[in-house]
Amino acid sequence: MEQKRDIHGHVVYGDEDAKEGLNYLDYDLQTPEAEVFFKQAKLKGTAQFEDDHERQFTLSFDRLKTAYRVERRASGGGGWF
Repeated sequence: MEQKRDIHGHVVYGDEDAKEGLNYLDYDLQTPEAEVFFKQAKLKGTAQFEDDHERQFTLSFDRLKTAYRVERRASGGGGWF
């Protein structure tokens, strides 16, 4: 089920699989730290980040809704081979 949350003054949507990413932005980061990701997503369209457990997420900005979305990305295979 899709969630809509206010995170540091921004409207952010995310599905259940993005819950940890929403929580990370909302509770683990202070406003100035989170703002870096929001500015990047608004300027470039997306910003990639990972939480403290190395789960990978993408924050995107929807210009029509003037809102953000967090989606979980599949973790890479690890290593550089």
